[in-house]
Amino acid sequence: MQYSKVEISSVNTASLKVLSEQENRDCLKAAAAGDKEARERLITGNLRLVLSIVQRFRSRDENADDLFQVGCIGLIKACDRFDVSLDLKFSTYAVPMIIGELRRYLRDSTPIRVSRSMRDTAYHAMQMKEELIRETDTEPTAGLIAKRMGLPERQVVAALESIVEPISLYEPVFSENGDAIYVVDQLGGDDSEADWIEEISLKEEIGKLDPREKLILHKRFMEGRTQTEVAKEIGISQAQISRLEKEALKKIKS
Repeated sequence: MQYSKVEISSVNTASLKVLSEQENRDCLKAAAAGDKEARERLITGNLRLVLSIVQRFRSRDENADDLFQVGCIGLIKACDRFDVSLDLKFSTYAVPMIIGELRRYLRDSTPIRVSRSMRDTAYHAMQMKEELIRETDTEPTAGLIAKRMGLPERQVVAALESIVEPISLYEPVFSENGDAIYVVDQLGGDDSEADWIEEISLKEEIGKLDPREKLILHKRFMEGRTQTEVAKEIGISQAQISRLEKEALKKIKS
């Protein structure tokens, strides 16, 4: 199989050798015994693995060279920490390590920052959740956690959501014999990825509407109210409801 030349971090990836699983095992054992040349061969022989993972994160506005170097840090950690006594493929161990390093880097470099107070609320909520599970032996609702903490449910939910790391649709959830299953594969349907992205885009556009437009669309299409009913409830004319509804839908479609 021929690979096209790709220059990344001054490395011509087309010239990189890919080690077989047996070669990986041999290098791992030698490196564990202190062979520095074997460790170097192991790292070099798995750079294509790093490259394949980095390409899943290319949709982000991040420099490819930076991502590649961060991924290499994850690879080096995997090489140094792998237990050769385990009956486990090296790639199965290395992939989560590389992805974890990339996700930490992206999390720390993101312009979005979660406040300390919100983070503290989230961790307190998780502790309270564990406490309630021990008491009741059941999964507590967000409402119950909030009640025990003496906080509004919405505040607790927002805090917990703020510390959840987003994952790529192409992040592997299972890998065996070189065949990986990704998050997107679990969504179902041939058009699942397109549907997922379309739903996200739709929610983003609705979020840009002003509060009155969102309220009208919610009552019209979520609650099934007529324009006359909505007009009466809000206190404006049916003609105004019709105009505002059309303008809101036009904004979303555009």
